Amino acid sequence: MCEHDDLAGFARSGRGVTRRRFSQLALGAGLATAWPRASFGAETRGNDVDVATPAGTADAFFVHPVEGKHPGVLIWPDIFGLRPAFKEMATRLAESGYAVLVVNPFYRTQRAPTSPGHANMDDPATRSALMALHDTLTPDTARVDAKALVAYLDQQAAVDPHRKIGTTGYCMGGPLVFQTVASLPDRIGAGATFHGGGLVTDRPDSPHLLIPGMKASFLVAIAQSDDAKQPGAKDSLRDAFSRAKLPAEIEVYAGTKHGWCPPDSPVYDHDQAEKAWSRLLALMGGALQA
Repeated sequence: MCEHDDLAGFARSGRGVTRRRFSQLALGAGLATAWPRASFGAETRGNDVDVATPAGTADAFFVHPVEGKHPGVLIWPDIFGLRPAFKEMATRLAESGYAVLVVNPFYRTQRAPTSPGHANMDDPATRSALMALHDTLTPDTARVDAKALVAYLDQQAAVDPHRKIGTTGYCMGGPLVFQTVASLPDRIGAGATFHGGGLVTDRPDSPHLLIPGMKASFLVAIAQSDDAKQPGAKDSLRDAFSRAKLPAEIEVYAGTKHGWCPPDSPVYDHDQAEKAWSRLLALMGGALQA
């Protein structure tokens, strides 16, 4: 799975999508038609919210079914941050019966948007700015934020505190998922990563070393391009989850490039993103809804 070079590559990639089209998608145009609506159910209500943390005020988007109490889910976005595409993804998940919070992980530096949709991703200055934001995040900031954000979810009337919480992460959000689950093992029941970057490294704080302290079920959806660069990562993950006796579905998605899941991504793969979404719903349904 990827590290800094792949994050930078994702930030500057534009294959298959014109800049004009990418800008439209990033600004929210056409996102509602990117997915089939027939499978959706619950009517939802969503709002931009501010969440108090020990480090300041995190801007986020909270969406949930208008009726009842539901399992909470925390979403960590990719390097492009909190934006319309992730609000749409959160809403789609809420329509399946979840109370969903998607956060701006860079709130310590600036409020969203942290990456304008019209930006030239081939521009070195833009790429450098994205990486600088990424590098403000550490395992310590992840633990602080995870506890504050999960506490916020547990305080919401739409969240069922008697059911486990789930968390998902994309690209750089992958390690944040691992850190969240490990920080709150008795509260988090499901974790899912999609083209997660740097899940297995040779550093002493590698996310995969946190697995023995977890109690959650997992989905790890790996881009084929990431697997080609680090083919042993999936085996390390499988071994770690097996040793911890935790259920984990770990799969390389054929033909995908790093960043294939968000619908505004320049390498979005509709069919494989839908497959990953179906596996996410299966994970959440089994771990949180039972």
